[in-house]
Amino acid sequence: MAAIFSSYPRPLRAKLLALRRLIFDTASAIEGVGALEEAIKWGQVSYLTSETKSGSTIRIDQVKSAANQYAVYFHCQTNLVETFRELHPELTYGGNRSILLDGARPLPKRALRHCVALALTYHLDKHKNTRIR
Repeated sequence: MAAIFSSYPRPLRAKLLALRRLIFDTASAIEGVGALEEAIKWGQVSYLTSETKSGSTIRIDQVKSAANQYAVYFHCQTNLVETFRELHPELTYGGNRSILLDGARPLPKRALRHCVALALTYHLDKHKNTRIR
């Protein structure tokens, strides 16, 4: 993974590494998620709940069409991004598959932690309110 992260421009690399840490921290704070698997899927760094199968894959990457943008991608055949739009209208979205982030702005940690938690528990109980310890 280090080679992939080192391939990003320095300012964006720092943002993506902070996002990576947020994903791991969120996963460790939720009962039932288990250890995350970090892998490459579709050419992007991806986080899977392989151990428990509790969640939907989360991917992170630079937005190719925008130099200073990066994104958190979710499976487009889930209702995750639709749910995020309702809960966090302050975030910027890319269709039904991503949350877009501006490299010049601070990471919206609180909203992202909630969205990541919902993705990591997507298959546990889609109607249950996910709580982060």
